[in-house]
Amino acid sequence: MGLIDKIKGEFIDIVEWLDQTRDTIVWRFPRYDNEIKMGAKLVVRESQVAVFVNEGRIADAYGPGTYELQTQNMPILSTLKGWKYGFHSPFKAEVYFVNTRQFTDLKWGTQNPVMVRDPEFGMVRLRAFGAYSMRVVEPRRLLTELVGTDPQFRTEEVSEYLRQMLVGRLSGALAKAEVPMLDLAAHQQDIGDRLAGALSQELAEVGIAIPKFIIENISVPPEVEKAMDKRTEMGVVGDLDRYTKYQTANAIAEAAGTPGSGMGEGLGLGMGVAAGQRFAQNINPQQGYPQQQYPPAAAPGYPPQGAPQQGYQQPPAQAGPPPLPPQPQWYIAVNGAQQGPFDAAGLSGQVSTGALTRDTLVWRNGMAQWTAASQVGELATLFGAIPPPLPPQS
Repeated sequence: MGLIDKIKGEFIDIVEWLDQTRDTIVWRFPRYDNEIKMGAKLVVRESQVAVFVNEGRIADAYGPGTYELQTQNMPILSTLKGWKYGFHSPFKAEVYFVNTRQFTDLKWGTQNPVMVRDPEFGMVRLRAFGAYSMRVVEPRRLLTELVGTDPQFRTEEVSEYLRQMLVGRLSGALAKAEVPMLDLAAHQQDIGDRLAGALSQELAEVGIAIPKFIIENISVPPEVEKAMDKRTEMGVVGDLDRYTKYQTANAIAEAAGTPGSGMGEGLGLGMGVAAGQRFAQNINPQQGYPQQQYPPAAAPGYPPQGAPQQGYQQPPAQAGPPPLPPQPQWYIAVNGAQQGPFDAAGLSGQVSTGALTRDTLVWRNGMAQWTAASQVGELATLFGAIPPPLPPQS
């Protein structure tokens, strides 16, 4: 290298940054010991801001465009350097390029469950995860508060700080939303928008904004999921007594059709016994069972000692009372939440505590919709001893 080439290499003619990464937020121009030539070209591309730093102090900042560096377009640096009457010699200064584009697909998640109070399930532990985007809105504040003298400030250096802040805000956002746990999926976007605004306001002091906050999923512990699945199954089945009978009938039919199981013979015997019992129950109870006639009196040894001459009547078998009919199961609405089921005794207890009044909405299987208790004839006796509310005074 000749002397002239060496001298030219000591001066920088073009200051620019071509970003070849997807995660660099701030990049310092590698000046080393070289000086920037007065009149050099500064190229700032879209989504970039160039900030000049002189001896640790932030000077001029330039947005997108191409500039010829002169004392007149570097007012702050000229003041720091003391160029009162225009100075055209090369100068030394650090140039930081700040990437102002939106950094997307940054992940977040809760390492530990977030405790929230649910109106239906009480205290619930929730886990959540998703993604968010960030953008630099105040390059000067970012350089002062977070970057410092880092020559290449990347998203990984600030992502953990942001994640901790996001998770810290999540529990408060879920509590303020006042949405039941089962309805959170329908309100995830609204909660994310609120969090984005709150986080942008809090991060303004370091020059960062959160344009988008996405909640991909909110889940409960596995044991709670199993309990909810059981509850869903019970709701789908409906009448458990009828469902049990149906399952039992299907099991018997399958076993009877299985060769060699022995179930067919046993089923036939059982059906024969049941048919005999039904035949006996259908006989007129006044006539009883058919009279057993002894052989004619002329036959030796008849009639037996003590037996009636005209035959005898076998008393009918004593059958037990039929099973009591199942009591209807009632549900009541208290403070917007469903409670129950209650039988008649349970409803009386709810009346005594004041939870069930004439205006309380009630429902049981067979009703088309929730109805005030005063409009259900079956419940009239519950309020017989309680006077109705006084009519409004004119």
